[in-house]
Amino acid sequence: MTHRFGILRRFRFNLPQRIAAGLLALFLIQGLWLTGRQTLTGQDYQYARCGRETWERPSALAGYYTTCGNIHDGILAYRLAGLPLTLNLLVERGLDRFRKPEDRVVQAGGEINTWELRHQMTHILLLMRLPFLFAGCLLGGCIWWVTRRLYGNLGGYTALTLYCFSPAVLKACVTPNPEMLAALGVYGGVYTCLGVAHAMQGPRRKWRPRMVLLTLLFGVAAASHIAALPIVALLGLALMLWVAEGHRSQALPVVLMATAGALALLFVCYGFSPDAFSYVFRSAAGLLWFSLDPARRFFSALGNAGITVAACAALALYLGLRRSRYFGNTTPLLCFLVLVLLVLTGTPGSPWLWALPFLFTFVGGVFADAYESPRGRLALAAGGAIVLLQAVFCLLSLPGLL
Repeated sequence: MTHRFGILRRFRFNLPQRIAAGLLALFLIQGLWLTGRQTLTGQDYQYARCGRETWERPSALAGYYTTCGNIHDGILAYRLAGLPLTLNLLVERGLDRFRKPEDRVVQAGGEINTWELRHQMTHILLLMRLPFLFAGCLLGGCIWWVTRRLYGNLGGYTALTLYCFSPAVLKACVTPNPEMLAALGVYGGVYTCLGVAHAMQGPRRKWRPRMVLLTLLFGVAAASHIAALPIVALLGLALMLWVAEGHRSQALPVVLMATAGALALLFVCYGFSPDAFSYVFRSAAGLLWFSLDPARRFFSALGNAGITVAACAALALYLGLRRSRYFGNTTPLLCFLVLVLLVLTGTPGSPWLWALPFLFTFVGGVFADAYESPRGRLALAAGGAIVLLQAVFCLLSLPGLL
């Protein structure tokens, strides 16, 4: 059997995978519920208009990439927001071949704007949010894969449940913005760097798929928000130097290769436009500073009560129990502390949202250690109560549910 089909043969969809899929399905249902109670906003129009321009035609304004100007913070969110609308317009043009001339959406010799197709396009708001909901589900799958691999099923369930019932994550997934895309790039990039560092202990042939994945994730981070690329590159390099004993001299070249590949992918996302691409490096989009305000606002929100209790309990167990202070738990804690303190001063952005997957991973790891302690049943009951508390507060925060 070839290697490709061997991977498919090893894939299993047993009870743990089904439970994780059920949690992600609940996450998606909540996102669709929120979407159904939203209306189109000025931000939606901006992302749709400029996102369509990146796919269909350049800006009519000389010297600018789109009518929004030169997109300098992150172009991927614009492309994803505009892609469903562009595809829908292509479908309408294809169906025009079977319509009478007077019923065609695009009349002969004329171009019309997507927003004049409201009677043809029935779910514009949903179409714009599906890519971001998909990114949220993909990030949840990454959290499940990492935490289950490191901490077992119970640790994976804990981390994924807190993620799926996080009001901040849900809100970010039902609004066109780069936050969850950047979170996916940063979280996946950091743990892929660790995967590459571990692969350095084996034959070189095992490096290649991980290097390709690392380059793609760095590319997602760069195209989502330009500040995310240096953050994930520096975090990944520091962790690789920590892990790759005997191969530390190769860590920097690996990260530089992945970064160069990410910049090449970013150039592709800008449609091979040198002017628009170069403006990314001439803007102030990557400027950072430090502040405790985002963390204070997040942990003081009532909808995050369960997450706050879980974080405090996990930190107390981490400091109090020696068995919890190991690399697998320390890594997400350090990444969370770094990211949650960052604020963007050059352009809007929310690094504290990028930090949440690391917080959930840390909580899942520490709680998994507590579940395996002599008082495991008591710890499991307490962990279940905390997770249930967060789920209840999240559901209560959904508009129109009660």
